[in-house]
Amino acid sequence: MKPLAHYFLEPTNPTHKQYEALRAIFVEGKSIDEVSGLFGYKPSTLRNLCTEFRKNPQRCFFQVNKPGPKPQTDEPVALVHRRRVIALRKELHLSAKEISGKLADEGMAASITTVSRILKDEGLPKLWRRTAAQREALRPEKAAVSDLRKLELGSRRFRTDFGGLFLFAHDLARVDLDGILERSLMPGSDMIPAGCAFRSLLALKLWGIGRPSHVTADTLDEGLALFAGLNVIPKRSTLTEYSCRADPRVTSELMDMWAKGMDSLGASLGAARSFDLDFHTIPYHGDDALVEKHYVSKRSRRQKGVLAFLARDADARVFTYANTNLRKGENNDEILRFVELWRERAGMVPSEVIFDSQLTTYANLARLEEMGVGFVTLRRRTQKMVSDLLSKPREKWRKITLTNVGRIYRTPRILERRIRIKDYPGEVRQIAVVDLGHEKPTLLLTNQMKESAVKLIDRYARRMIIENMISDAVDFFHMDALSSAVPMKVNFDVQLTLMASGLYRVLGNRVGRGFESAEARNIFRKLVRTSAKVEITGSEIVVSLGRRTNNPLLISAGYGEMREKIPWLDNKTLVIRFF
Repeated sequence: MKPLAHYFLEPTNPTHKQYEALRAIFVEGKSIDEVSGLFGYKPSTLRNLCTEFRKNPQRCFFQVNKPGPKPQTDEPVALVHRRRVIALRKELHLSAKEISGKLADEGMAASITTVSRILKDEGLPKLWRRTAAQREALRPEKAAVSDLRKLELGSRRFRTDFGGLFLFAHDLARVDLDGILERSLMPGSDMIPAGCAFRSLLALKLWGIGRPSHVTADTLDEGLALFAGLNVIPKRSTLTEYSCRADPRVTSELMDMWAKGMDSLGASLGAARSFDLDFHTIPYHGDDALVEKHYVSKRSRRQKGVLAFLARDADARVFTYANTNLRKGENNDEILRFVELWRERAGMVPSEVIFDSQLTTYANLARLEEMGVGFVTLRRRTQKMVSDLLSKPREKWRKITLTNVGRIYRTPRILERRIRIKDYPGEVRQIAVVDLGHEKPTLLLTNQMKESAVKLIDRYARRMIIENMISDAVDFFHMDALSSAVPMKVNFDVQLTLMASGLYRVLGNRVGRGFESAEARNIFRKLVRTSAKVEITGSEIVVSLGRRTNNPLLISAGYGEMREKIPWLDNKTLVIRFF
């Protein structure tokens, strides 16, 4: 056999193997049985292969490489780009150059050549040569400049896609948001006062609008502007500038006054006694050297981000406090600052705080004991602790029944004892829990010596809800974006998130029937997301919400009977009706 002949006589590539088998049958005249033995095919497979070849004798077994430049394909262009290109041509009659510039502004860069090819593939001809005046005439309508003095509150009617926003207007009027902002010295101007700018940003939060490009599309909605108290909603750049002008030092005072206002709505934030505490890292994807790395739980790694401390009222299920101005080395003492702040706000320290093992140090547990604050936290386990606990006789453990019927593991075993820990002067109560669905025992530490173990374990289990609320704030209110509806300062964005979350909780509590504990995204989907017809008369603003399955729940909650004068709308009475 000549050198390299086996590459032809013993092919390994499937296509090459089929070619040699067919060649042996049709050129060399060998039988199917003989060829099947040579190439390892079954006779039936060869017969089918021959039949297919007779039907399509033009089949190409070899790749043909043509020299020269290769034609471009649409593979690098996402489908959304293609649809946007076609929409811009059909709706706005833009040229390829104009479309390319528009896509660049929207963050979807595409060259003029790519745009031209897409238009050609769709059978859309080139536009005729137009003068500057003709091009200007085809441009979309420009929104007016935001100016309170141009707000028209005379008799008129219009339709809005943001009808559900007005469900929150009564509550904003009752808490006197404009007065709160004025007393906290939030910035404003004659054209866009503080209340109007703040309501514009809050409206975007309440509607769950998550990216800057989405804001521009809703600029011309009259209902959104009316909710804010302006002739038109401010542009993205104006809202971004406003968040930069807000003094971060006033946010604490703002939240104090907001909490008192929420008390008037039945939230009773000022009387809260039990709190769930947690840290959350808001990821940062830029190159700022001053941004530190913190642990991001959902990614199980450390990365650049802004560390936020969050406190949740355990009874009202509402965020009551947040601080995003934390640096490394300061996070362990943030719980003490929160206790002192709450003492100033409510006149007393919290009776109970619940948190995990990474929130603070054992030395600060002693400080909490001195302040008279009860705590429940987890203890960091070592292998020696786990081995010692698992070696205890079974009769030493006591079986309990948890009252939280939603749990799968409702009859765990516990082992209680008083222990001493580092940097804590006295004894602390340790409750070891097994049969909770975990491989290792759960260790709870508390200074509440007389409370039953069942209540303490149930209470810590309910603390996990704060993680669900943080998840809701991330998913619906876009807290992790570092730019929610517009690029905003993170402390300002988080405060808006807390306020929007509180308004949703008030709405859910008022409606009831399971909405008390529902996440904001579900309340929005079932109750808030609806269009409306708005009629402004001499003394009233009548908002007629569209037909929705859950409208009867809003009616039974009293929204159809509410009559509230809206200060920022010339004290006209807001009336909500249902079709």
